[in-house]
Amino acid sequence: MVKKNAVPAQEPIALHSWPTPNGQKVHIALEELKLPYTVQAVDIGAGDQFAPDFLAISPNNKIPAIVDPSGPDGRPYSVFESGAILVYLASKTGRLLGSTDAERFTVLQWVMFQMGGVGPMLGQNHHFRIYAPEKLQYAIDRYTNEARRLYGVINKRLEASPFLGGRRYSIADIAVWPWLVPHERQGIDLADFPALAAWYRLVQDRPAVQRGMAVLADRRKPLENDDKARENMFGANQYQNR
Repeated sequence: MVKKNAVPAQEPIALHSWPTPNGQKVHIALEELKLPYTVQAVDIGAGDQFAPDFLAISPNNKIPAIVDPSGPDGRPYSVFESGAILVYLASKTGRLLGSTDAERFTVLQWVMFQMGGVGPMLGQNHHFRIYAPEKLQYAIDRYTNEARRLYGVINKRLEASPFLGGRRYSIADIAVWPWLVPHERQGIDLADFPALAAWYRLVQDRPAVQRGMAVLADRRKPLENDDKARENMFGANQYQNR
């Protein structure tokens, strides 16, 4: 499908993705930036991430990845890793990254906070609370407690700043927000984090966020009882098919 919400003369970016938080970050950014794009579903439960064509642009077999036909020097350019894609798109358009060096570096700090902390820790929280075949209380407690700590860091930042990157909405907010959508499954009550809760609702109400979250949303299925999907995402296939 081609998104028709941008300048028609620009050749669309090819988006290879799936509706997970990391994919949703890029879906939202493309919508916010009004960049034309096409969507190729990469069904990670079915093992599409191991296809040679996808590995050629995402060697770590993770979604999302993009191919920009109008990349640096006007040549096609592929980007993998969701955080790198956000920075690339923001740099390409000159938006959502701040207008001064101080603003840009502040935004980038919070993007790195998501990449290095929020994503990995909340991902482990999901895994041990929902997908692990054995319910290991030590792991559940460890990652639930870490999730609460990270929510607290975000809440403290948002007590002092309207957005994570500063005065303006940026790719920092886009990076973090989708990871907090399943907060109930993470054992988190947003009422415990008032500043974060207010920001969460503000971001949620943005039309581009709603459009981005709708991309491929009808394709995702619960994984809890899908043995094949679990093997592709968490089992031996993840380590052999590269």
